[in-house]
Amino acid sequence: MNPFFIKYPFLLKKLYPNRITKIKTEKTIYLTFDDGPIPEITPWVLDTLKQYNAKATFFCIGDNIRKHPDVFQQIIEEKHRIGNHTFNHLNGWKTSEEKYIENTLLAEKEIEKFSPQKTKLFRPPFGKIKNSQASKLVKQNYTIVMWDIISGDFDSRIPKDKCLENVLKNASAGSTIVFHDSIKASESLKFALPKVLNYYAEKGFDFKAL
Repeated sequence: MNPFFIKYPFLLKKLYPNRITKIKTEKTIYLTFDDGPIPEITPWVLDTLKQYNAKATFFCIGDNIRKHPDVFQQIIEEKHRIGNHTFNHLNGWKTSEEKYIENTLLAEKEIEKFSPQKTKLFRPPFGKIKNSQASKLVKQNYTIVMWDIISGDFDSRIPKDKCLENVLKNASAGSTIVFHDSIKASESLKFALPKVLNYYAEKGFDFKAL
């Protein structure tokens, strides 16, 4: 049994309808990657996406952008979307509103050094954000992005074949799917991502950025 909800809970979708989870569309999958960019795995993700002419959205940690600007630049040059994932991967439930917003804006400064964005996307680390924090970010012109399906690649208790199953049994047209370009997720990610791309490509799906 998974220690988390594979599908984003219906009740939360109803409570927060303006947060992106699933998009009404036909034959499109929205792949997203959290926690990068890092040289150990992000370039592999980019190369794998390129094989399927797939575009994705990368929710980047500001400190990783600072440490690995060349990898971040590669994401931009290959025309993927960038999202904000705070500067230090903060848990919103355990962080004051002031510190959380400050940390997010610090990440925004790193992003804007390379990629000024008209539309700003934000995904809360761990999926944990207080309503007050979300409201402040919306006032800063951010759109809050959650997910429709989470693979579970970040969790060492979840076998890699189960991560693949979590996606293939639950994702459909318009699904926003979460993977992680992080070292701890790399084994499951390298197993699952090519198979997900191949499975949906054979069914005629496109892979687009948010």
